[in-house]
Amino acid sequence: MKRLMFLTLFCTIIPLTVNAVSAQEVKQLKTGTISGQLMIKDDVPMSGGRVFFFKDTSGPPPSQEKYWRVPDYIVDIDNNGRFSAVLSEGKYYLGAVKTISGEKIGPPKEGDIFYAGVDERGKQKTYIINQGQETDLGVITGAVPFKRSVVKFTDGITAIEGTVLDIEGKPVEGALVFAFLTPSRIGKPLFASERTGKDGRYIIRVHEGGNYYLKARSLYGGGLPKTGEIIGDFGEKGPVAVNVKNGEKLREVDIKVKRFTGRGPKAQDKNKNL
Repeated sequence: MKRLMFLTLFCTIIPLTVNAVSAQEVKQLKTGTISGQLMIKDDVPMSGGRVFFFKDTSGPPPSQEKYWRVPDYIVDIDNNGRFSAVLSEGKYYLGAVKTISGEKIGPPKEGDIFYAGVDERGKQKTYIINQGQETDLGVITGAVPFKRSVVKFTDGITAIEGTVLDIEGKPVEGALVFAFLTPSRIGKPLFASERTGKDGRYIIRVHEGGNYYLKARSLYGGGLPKTGEIIGDFGEKGPVAVNVKNGEKLREVDIKVKRFTGRGPKAQDKNKNL
């Protein structure tokens, strides 16, 4: 049976940290510094790319073959391929992408320069951040053009699929779908889809079966919705959990969206059914 739910007002903030820990947070948290230099083959710097840090306590290890986990921290790579980040204490996974489209985050696309952050056995490397410690990883190599053909998306993955539709039931292009673990959807989502194409189809891969709360929007990142932005939840009168089993590809989980018309009394009347 097709699952089709209407949107509710998007009032959740996705606070992705673009420049690692803020100055205020540095004062409050036990932090350390990690830096390095990312290079593409032939000693070409991965300039203009971004390094992603995933804290191990926030979710499963990143895995481009199975799902796209939303990073906890993002830092820019300079023209020489160098990066530096101040992070709270803990264990982290690391990855990096230099996108063709210029988007800051999201699953790598065909031709993007991608660093998976794995060892020779294909296991995700980990890095420990201790208070007051400065860690220089030196030169990091292994960034290569991403090829979808080498990623085995269909081998035992757990995923939710469907179509993002407008109020007239037409497919919406350029939408992103995010998966949260709680109905409050406070903080950042755990997983994200690629942008929908002209057919409005999305697939969001998760690390294991369970309940997930889905949200669609056209902007990747945090903040309140902007005028004209596509927004919508899976849920008619509020967020409704989508239950998927391990190894299952749950299909026809459609999300209906509207465009946010702004704020103020008149806009609230238009948005009251969002």
